[in-house]
Amino acid sequence: MSELMQFLFSGVTVGAVYALVALGFTIIYNASDVVNFAQGEFVMLGGMITVFAHAAGLPLPLAAVLAIVVTGVIGVALNKLAIEPARGAPVVSLIIITIGAAIFIKGVTKLVFDKQLHRFPAFSGDTPIQIMGATILPQSLWVIAGAVAVFIGLFLFFTRTLTGRAVLATSNNRLAAQLVGINTKWVMTLAFSLSAAIGALAGVLVTPITLTSYDVGIALALKGFAAAMLGGMGNPKGALVGGILLGLLEALTAGYISSQYKDAAAFIVILAVLFVMPQGLFGSKSMDRV
Repeated sequence: MSELMQFLFSGVTVGAVYALVALGFTIIYNASDVVNFAQGEFVMLGGMITVFAHAAGLPLPLAAVLAIVVTGVIGVALNKLAIEPARGAPVVSLIIITIGAAIFIKGVTKLVFDKQLHRFPAFSGDTPIQIMGATILPQSLWVIAGAVAVFIGLFLFFTRTLTGRAVLATSNNRLAAQLVGINTKWVMTLAFSLSAAIGALAGVLVTPITLTSYDVGIALALKGFAAAMLGGMGNPKGALVGGILLGLLEALTAGYISSQYKDAAAFIVILAVLFVMPQGLFGSKSMDRV
């Protein structure tokens, strides 16, 4: 029983990170038909900027806030310099642009910082908490709480605010949204900044546990995308559930079979689910976007 609990704690922690990445995908997808594969680089930037800002002498909370703000600005720059000029291009072209942006961000990060693994101190220390014979790090609770808080915030944003509904309106019909007075360019800028900030928050929360380096973004982007697809692309609830399920699946596969198969098992199950339910667990019945 204690062994199972340990795997569950590990899976939920990792799954919460995947959920945060998936939520970042969700925001941009709900503002456009773009799947932003630079989302993993935002997570990496959150961790790396915090590490070096803290090493430069900034208090950890201030370094974390700086990392989130700077990454949000980078998200805006990505939209303004790469996505907005290509507006009207095929969806596949926009996706390729985000992949190119991810490669560019990774390369610049390697030049500005270094190639080493880094971490910074955990927010509440490293003393494990004993629960039912298993242990969980205090930082894991921060990760889980962060994912839940972001999910609640996004749910309220999309369902209870005019701005959130403007994002959804822009997604459904950009021209119609413009005709009723919605500034769709501002909506896209907001979406990219929020998505980047959420990615950076994920990096800040998880770096004390998993470490960070310039090349961790691609794996996180793929897992976050898989979680978003599993839950239903564009659905915040689906992103959260998909991320947690993916994390649990990986942890149980690594614990009871082998860590060598955890990635393969996760993607095989996701493919199986999508063959049966192409819209994902919580997606709409018909989805025309890529």
